[in-house]
Amino acid sequence: MAATAHRERSSVYNFSAGPGVIADEVLKEAQADLMNWKGSGMSVMEMSHRGKEFESIIAKAQSDLRELIRIPDNYRVLFTQGGASAQFSAVPLNLLAKDAHADYVITGAWSQKAHAEAKRLLGASSAHVAWDGATTSFSHIAATDKWNVSEKPSYLYYCANETMHGVEFPDVPTLSTQVPLVGDVSSNFLSRSLDVSKHALVYAGAQKNAGTAGLTAVIVRDDFVPPKRSDVPVMLEYKTCSDNGSMYNTPPTWSIYMAGLVFQWLKRQGGISHVEKLSAHKASKVYEAVDGSNGFYRSCVQPGSRSRMNLTFRIKGNDEKLESLFVNEAAKQGLIELKGHRSAGGIRASLYNAMPLEGVEALTHFMREFQEKHEEK
Repeated sequence: MAATAHRERSSVYNFSAGPGVIADEVLKEAQADLMNWKGSGMSVMEMSHRGKEFESIIAKAQSDLRELIRIPDNYRVLFTQGGASAQFSAVPLNLLAKDAHADYVITGAWSQKAHAEAKRLLGASSAHVAWDGATTSFSHIAATDKWNVSEKPSYLYYCANETMHGVEFPDVPTLSTQVPLVGDVSSNFLSRSLDVSKHALVYAGAQKNAGTAGLTAVIVRDDFVPPKRSDVPVMLEYKTCSDNGSMYNTPPTWSIYMAGLVFQWLKRQGGISHVEKLSAHKASKVYEAVDGSNGFYRSCVQPGSRSRMNLTFRIKGNDEKLESLFVNEAAKQGLIELKGHRSAGGIRASLYNAMPLEGVEALTHFMREFQEKHEEK
């Protein structure tokens, strides 16, 4: 059995890239409500999505999300299914008219997949590449003046944080021309301020910083919700979702409930400004251990493009045996899910909002001990 199989939760720090760690406080509240939500006699998993109980849950979740990130009144909050990957299809199907095209900035695997899906659905000419980081192994994000933005694209698509390669935009990209922005903000959602007004649409899968898998929040400006179209599957159509209050069919009720608990927890922590400062501090601790290791550890990403959420690094010239030992030894000390993505290798530590500072300190302490034991004298 795995080394951590019999550990108590309190002795484990979970660095998984997703589903990510959830705050104990949130899980305990869900546990208390599991059998009987607020005296209703029902679990959230049992109640009708048309009943007054669940209607209060989804309304509260939407209201709290609007408050947390200050969503303007002319934007709609949709709760959708299919994970963030479903939006790779939904975005171009909803937002690209016949013979129109969009620009894609490719900074890692997820924006790469989004671009490939737009091409697959609507043809190669529909999805123009404005910049492709694959040529430099996704080690940085080029300045926007280096992008080849096309003439009058319907939108420009970017992924705010790439979980696999550990690349993050330091802020919303600013372009010299007025182009509607579409952002996949899944893995840094709610970890820093987000100026929704600079976007036509943003979306985020919940399982990183906003709860459990199965739910995606889509925040779309009113004028970017197109009329009903016969060529868009009904379950991917933004107007269908909007017109039916995110309940055209049975929504992911438990995931919406969990997201609502996370939103309330974030408000109790002091809101986005508090977690943004803490996030920067946690990431700086790990990067200091990497950059101060005299080359024993090496960040996969250049400064200025490094993720605060998914920190990727290699060990001693990409020594895979040593990296495997690092992962296994860390797990014995309760530092779990540190193995890099299977297609990228190396080490990946995901520091979502619910990762406590103590977990980061335990990781950096282990990193220094491991280096002392295995570096050449």
